[in-house]
Parts: sequence; structure tokens; C-alpha cells
Amino acid sequence: MILNMEVNHTDIQVELLPSSSSEALEELLKDGPMTLPMKDYAHMEKFGDLGVRLPRNDHHITTKAGDVILSEGNLLVIYYAPNTWNFTRLGRVVNMPEKELKKVLGKGNITATLTLVT
Repeated sequence: MILNMEVNHTDIQVELLPSSSSEALEELLKDGPMTLPMKDYAHMEKFGDLGVRLPRNDHHITTKAGDVILSEGNLLVIYYAPNTWNFTRLGRVVNMPEKELKKVLGKGNITATLTLVT
């Protein structure tokens, strides 16, 4: 399944990995698009509160630019720099390289509209 994140009039496509976490996110988005304010943290990620808790499948991982993860069960995070911690990997950006992703995400806070691509 593909998750589309529209940010600054640009579509960021994320291939979701199979897990109970991704399935719960898909169920959440079946009712329609979700607009998510996302804050910048440490010039390496943007994160936004989903407003609900999803199942966690945490593993100790090191993220790469383009990784989309679930943190603490309720935060959707898109990385544009590495970080190591216990996270649930949801998927990976598949339609743009790291440099373009950083440009699209820009500096500071963003708003992302999440939809499922069928």
C-alpha cells in the first residue's frame, strides 16, 4: 500500500511495510484524508501527533532519510537525517531522493495531508 503525504503542494509517496501498525494507519485513513501539523525536531525529522494510538512494533533501528516511522504509538515521523532509537518502521519514501526530500520538507514546521493511494 502507498501512503501519500502532500507537503507544500508536492506528493511524497511512502511504501508502507506490512505490520499491524501500518494496517492500523491504513484503517485510520480509510475514512478520508487526514491533515497533520508536523513540527521540525533537531533538523533531522518532522513529526505530528496522529491523535490516536496505533499498535507498536518497536525495534532498535537507525533511520535514514526517507524513513517514515511511528514513535511512542501516536507520532508519525518522517526523517531526513539519521537517528537511532526504538521505533516502529512504517515505510519508506519511494518517489524522491534525499536531497529533494529535504528541499520539499523545508525548514521549520509543515502541514502534511495523508491519503492512501489505491
